[in-house]
Amino acid sequence: MRKQVYFSITILLFVLSSAGLTHELNPGDGIRVTVYNLADDEVSGDFFVQQDSTILFPYIGTVSTGSSTVDSIRKEIVIRYQTIYRDLEIAIQPLYKVNVLGEVDSPDIYYVTGIEELSDLLAMAGGETDAADISNIFLIRDGRKVNIDAEKILHGELRLSDLGIKSNDDIYVPRKRLMSFRNASVLLSAAALVVTSIGVFTR
Repeated sequence: MRKQVYFSITILLFVLSSAGLTHELNPGDGIRVTVYNLADDEVSGDFFVQQDSTILFPYIGTVSTGSSTVDSIRKEIVIRYQTIYRDLEIAIQPLYKVNVLGEVDSPDIYYVTGIEELSDLLAMAGGETDAADISNIFLIRDGRKVNIDAEKILHGELRLSDLGIKSNDDIYVPRKRLMSFRNASVLLSAAALVVTSIGVFTR
C-alpha cells in the first residue's frame, strides 16, 4: 500500500487563457496529465470524461467534472496527487473535443488544449485540400455560424483559446467559390464535347 505524505507539487505549463478555464468539460472531453520527474508512466496520459461526468485517474480514483470549471478540476487533481508523490512536476491541461469539417484531408473529431494555433488543428486533420478557402474559415457553435479572423490565426497572431474554444465546436473549411481558370477550361471543354455529341446524334 502506498504511503501517504503531504507536500507541494510544482505545476508547469498551464498556460491557457481565462476563456479556456471558465467553462465545463463535457462527456467525451478530457484532461491531459504530463509528469516530468516520475518514472511511473501510468500517471501521465489522456483521461476522458465518462457519461456520468467523472474521470478515472491512476491511483487517485474518480474526479467529478459535473458543474465544475476546468480550474477547479485541476486543483482537485493536484490536491489528490499531493497525498502520494513528493516534489512532483506536473502539467494539467483540458482536452476539448472539436470537429474539423469541410475541405481538409481527414475530417474528424480532434482534441485540443486551446494553446494550439488554427494551423496546428488543420495539420491534425491532414491539412487543407487544394479547393479550400482558408480566408473564409468559420466556427459553428450550437448550430450558429461564428465568423473568425482566420488570417490572424493562421499567421500565429491568435490561438484557439482566443476564440474561447469550447467542447463540440465545429471548425469548417469552406470550398473556394470561384473555379480556377484551369478548372473552368476543363469544364467548358467537357460541355462543348457534350454539345457536339448531341448534335451528331440529332442529325
